[in-house]
Amino acid sequence: MKVILYDLGSEYEDLIEEKCDRAVAADGKYAPCQGCFGCWTKHPAECFMKDSLQQICRVIGQADELVIVTKNLYGAYSAAVKNVLDRSIATSTPFSTYRGRQMHHTLRYGKHDLWKVVVYGEVSETEKVTFRYMAERNAINDGFERSEVIFLKDLSELEVAL
Repeated sequence: MKVILYDLGSEYEDLIEEKCDRAVAADGKYAPCQGCFGCWTKHPAECFMKDSLQQICRVIGQADELVIVTKNLYGAYSAAVKNVLDRSIATSTPFSTYRGRQMHHTLRYGKHDLWKVVVYGEVSETEKVTFRYMAERNAINDGFERSEVIFLKDLSELEVAL
């Protein structure tokens, strides 16, 4: 299953939805993570907050390919995208294991294929390095086999990047 998480306006909704199995709009119409860890312990992979992100752990956890379309914010995800990713912490469990000679949380949904980040907006060379490293580490933490980062000069390139 291909999931696209995006922070673009509604004018891109049709394009996004035709390119994936499930689209998740980082539109800010949800609460930020409260850090209660209930999605880890009390009711696994389900947030107690009853909003559009209540099942986000299951959506992202079942994705073979996760594509994140985000505006650059100092070499990182936009605040709206980061909020969605924070709410998806329960794609793993609170238990730890070694993967690749490093300690990581065990995966609740198993391995995935591609963690892809499509970045738009102005991006310096230093921010590009930061973004690539962050995407690689996020992919490892969430059990994705590989990561890819694409920097768009203009949003007109979006359809090809997806």
